[in-house]
Amino acid sequence: MSTVTVPTPNNISDYKPLTNEELSRRVDAVRRKLGSQLLILGHHYQQDEVIAHSDLRGDSYQLSQLAASSSDCRSIVFCGVHFMAETADILANRPEKITERNGQRVSVFLPDMAAGCSMADMAAIEQVEAAWEDLGEVIDTDDVTPVTYINSAASLKAFCGRNGGIVCTSSNAAAVLDWAFQRTSRVLFFPDQHLGRNTALSMGITNDQMPVWDPFADELGGNTRSDLQNSKVILWKGHCSVHQMFQAAHVRQFRERIAEIQILVHPECMQEVNDLADVSGSTGKIIQVVNDAPPGTKWAIGTELHLVNRLKQEHPEQEIHFLSPVVCMCATMYRIDLAHLCWSLENLAAGSPVNQIHVDDKIASWSQIALQRMLAVK
Repeated sequence: MSTVTVPTPNNISDYKPLTNEELSRRVDAVRRKLGSQLLILGHHYQQDEVIAHSDLRGDSYQLSQLAASSSDCRSIVFCGVHFMAETADILANRPEKITERNGQRVSVFLPDMAAGCSMADMAAIEQVEAAWEDLGEVIDTDDVTPVTYINSAASLKAFCGRNGGIVCTSSNAAAVLDWAFQRTSRVLFFPDQHLGRNTALSMGITNDQMPVWDPFADELGGNTRSDLQNSKVILWKGHCSVHQMFQAAHVRQFRERIAEIQILVHPECMQEVNDLADVSGSTGKIIQVVNDAPPGTKWAIGTELHLVNRLKQEHPEQEIHFLSPVVCMCATMYRIDLAHLCWSLENLAAGSPVNQIHVDDKIASWSQIALQRMLAVK
């Protein structure tokens, strides 16, 4: 590591008045000081000035995998949200990885602990455990596979690990559901109902086979016993606040206004939007589709605003629009700004780290089982 001098960190409020130029200079100083032992991860939805300082850019699971594969890294600063930092801690500190590092753990930090995920918060572990118990009074839960979206707390991943379940991403959800149906006749899918529904519909499962479990309903998640007994996929009443904003009317308006426009959306969008889209896919797929499209292609894209604007900047040869007339960005992701990144990095360099994410060993162990099942799915 170099001998670059890093200022003594103060309270986060001391960083807010600083210009982006000053913050960038100080972030770069820490990066030079810590060298390859530090990895800054930037999720696709982050602001451009944060992405500019990221060593790796991608979606949550991809970033965690890449960071975990680094042999030099000892500190991860995750510019994302809480569940992403948890996943990075779980994957980077698997027993075999700690052995490879001669017993050393990788420390994971989140620049702002208030950077959560509204979707992940819609399924608390206590609610899921209570739902599982209630379901057991109506159907045989030994014949139900719990599936949690990667956008969930570590405690939910551990729940799946303990109960024969699995984790999925937006890109492998269909393969994961297929894996589940090879083992059981039903799936409990949480926390995002739209990804679960859109994926299951593409596999031939009908809406009448997909009751929605409302954790705040008085009885059986708001369902009848026959609803649950006739189910194939029990969906959790959760959603992404960003993707919930896109409406079927927005799709129709673009098609009326712009000839040859193509609609490209994330499967966290509602069914009415997903059904009207030309292409539906994960964040990675959305990026790849635009990257591969010829000049002159016209898109209206239904996903987070920062990513759409970045694609627009990177592809001036194409015509790219944000699908919603209403600004909808990931507000919790937006909390990770350059000031918080600089503050967390300077504290780390000064030996007084803040906002460390450390998943309980037992939860991490069960989570790893659910994640490993996912990795085994082809």
